[in-house]
Amino acid sequence: MQIVTSWMQEGIEQGIEQGERSLVLRLLTKRVGTLPSEVRDRIDQLPIDQVEALGEALLEFRTLTDLEAWLSQ
Repeated sequence: MQIVTSWMQEGIEQGIEQGERSLVLRLLTKRVGTLPSEVRDRIDQLPIDQVEALGEALLEFRTLTDLEAWLSQ
């Protein structure tokens, strides 16, 4: 039986968060096109709960302007 230490759990959580960010960025690129580096940087700075909300909101986006408006809220 393997014991999961707090630093291992933290590493697992960071990996999950990075995976979520990566998925949202890929979906956004498919939805609205290439993302400017400033927009990618803003998304990278979002807390994970906002990244998850963005993952749901992107289904409504049609253009980069929609994404930028969401980020400005």
